Amino acid sequence: MDNPGRKTTKPLPPPRATPAPRAAAPAKAAPTDTSRRAAHTPYRQQVLRATAKRQLRVRADGTPDFPNVNKVAFYEDKKALKAIQRAERRHHYGEARTLLEEYVHHFGIDNFYRNTDLLWHLGQLWQRDSTQAERAKAYFRLALKHHRTDVTRVQLYYDSLEQKTTDLYVPLKVYYDIVEYRKSINTFHPPKGIYTNMGSGINSEAADYGPTLGAADSVLLFTSKRKQRGSTLKRVVDEDLYTSHREGATFWTDAEPLPKPINSSYNEGSACFSHDGRTIFFARCECPTCHGNCDLFTASLGKDGKWSTPKSLGALVNSPNWDSQPALSPREDTLYFASDRLGGFGLSDIYYTVKGKNGQWGKAMNMGPVVNTRESEVSPYFHPKYQVLYFSSRGQLLNFGDFDIYKTYRVQGRWQEPRNIGPLVNGKGSEYYFTIDSQSKNLYYARSEEKDMQNLDLFSFPLPMEAQPLATTQVSGTLLDSVSSKPLKGIISIIDLDNGIEVASKYLRPDGSFDFNLIDGSRYAMLIQSPDFFSVEKQFALKGDTVMTLLTNSIDYKLPLIFRNIEFEPGKAGILSSMHPTLDRISLFLVDHPNFRLSIAGHTDGRGDPEVNEKLSQDRAEEIRRYIERKGKLGPNRIDSFGYGASKPLKDELTEADARVNRRVEFRLLKPEESKAGAAGDTKW
Repeated sequence: MDNPGRKTTKPLPPPRATPAPRAAAPAKAAPTDTSRRAAHTPYRQQVLRATAKRQLRVRADGTPDFPNVNKVAFYEDKKALKAIQRAERRHHYGEARTLLEEYVHHFGIDNFYRNTDLLWHLGQLWQRDSTQAERAKAYFRLALKHHRTDVTRVQLYYDSLEQKTTDLYVPLKVYYDIVEYRKSINTFHPPKGIYTNMGSGINSEAADYGPTLGAADSVLLFTSKRKQRGSTLKRVVDEDLYTSHREGATFWTDAEPLPKPINSSYNEGSACFSHDGRTIFFARCECPTCHGNCDLFTASLGKDGKWSTPKSLGALVNSPNWDSQPALSPREDTLYFASDRLGGFGLSDIYYTVKGKNGQWGKAMNMGPVVNTRESEVSPYFHPKYQVLYFSSRGQLLNFGDFDIYKTYRVQGRWQEPRNIGPLVNGKGSEYYFTIDSQSKNLYYARSEEKDMQNLDLFSFPLPMEAQPLATTQVSGTLLDSVSSKPLKGIISIIDLDNGIEVASKYLRPDGSFDFNLIDGSRYAMLIQSPDFFSVEKQFALKGDTVMTLLTNSIDYKLPLIFRNIEFEPGKAGILSSMHPTLDRISLFLVDHPNFRLSIAGHTDGRGDPEVNEKLSQDRAEEIRRYIERKGKLGPNRIDSFGYGASKPLKDELTEADARVNRRVEFRLLKPEESKAGAAGDTKW
């Protein structure tokens, strides 16, 4: 009953082009520029004056509220379009932009696919101002979300603007390799993110999905197809609502069906509770009193412990089509739901209805073009504590599979551009039918281990940072080479030291930049890894938006590495504590890059017996090799060690300073292709 991909919709009209200006009649003399301006100035000035007096209500990205989406289907003002064209012909681009933004502000739902060209054009006008790139991208995003024609040019242009800010997450295999790496580092907590099947007491052999929590997270409510009805020859699936109660921190009781009159001989599912668990909203399908094939109903739990007869939310909310997946706002005065009714932006949209003072639910309203797209939006979920709405979509611009989960913040009454909650939750398939506990610790949702959507089970998963409602403080920065100041490539990971919340790892962008949205007031560790440099590690306590510039030395594989803090006591080969930080970095590099090998060469100055010096240099190289192997738990044959005594001086020893230069340990990291060549014999230094 809750199939997000199913949709019956009216045929879409062809895209509407911007009307061209009408040519002057050949029999009449062309008007002068002055007379033309005089003829059109009143309208133009009227619009500009009105715009100056009335500040458009805009989001953080600069796009307006689009107040007409629930009032008119299509907005058209030919006089306004001519005024815009006239301003552009005169190269009055600022004026044209103001007039066009005012026009777009009045868009109805149909304008978003019939006038996609105007959204694209408004983005271009904003792009003329170098300080307004974000505003330009916002209009390009709208064009890409709602187009019905080929928008390859828009996509290429948008991608060119986004390349400096787009996040490129590492593949999950690489991420879990990093997880294993972190387990080898005592100071970095390994993540605790694993899928936990909620067990046979809740899951069945049939599909189980649509979880939601109620009564302070102590009751789990979900939909199941485990029940069948009818004769043996004509068995049909009966979708019903089930509950399970939490006992202790992790144990859930065996699921029980809700009693009549909630469950009936019809299909019930996709429900939500009020905060106290005494009111339920749910979808019922194919019933005699339904307006469409699925309608929204509500019922209350009486003092006698029995549920009241379900009541339809009525024709102001329900449509002749599919209405389902209700989600209640924290104040319980607004109900969000998914519907594939006609007149929306796409195959299915998210709508909302507001409860009036009389306790009745008002007319359903579309959430608008920022949340809804030309594709499908389903499974709304409003966080019980914060102004954050989560939903699933296949039409937002950044996605990892089919349906992904997104979150959008309400700021000053306006919903902001949705954010993908990241690859730790969203995979190549579809993610929907989900809920989050009130403490933002766990995500509960349906998935199929066999990639069979008919065999969905309920799982819990620790809520990663990208999905956290309070992850709004930005940490950004750049990693540069300390000598050349050129940007470096690598993988950056953030570790939450206080709460152990997982954060998806990313690649550094081509310009060496990165950014993460984290929870303010917590301590974090940053780890940047690459074969081009030793791992960069930094711990910090987050206090507000933070910008940092990080510097490190690139590894030149053509030259040996010499560290001046690797100095032994005279005549001894014991490892000193001052050497540990450098040797640890080398060891961790080998852990992180298992195909690399290391060659160590010990050297002494020219004073003393040559044979003693050669043995001393060999012993020192051997001690370093053993330390690095123990620290990184490395396998055999990863490290070679050599002692050369005083046979390869760097300088003639005329002073003590010269002798100190010659007393050294040289390290050379061997790339995989060099390892085979170097394994057979001595490394060339």
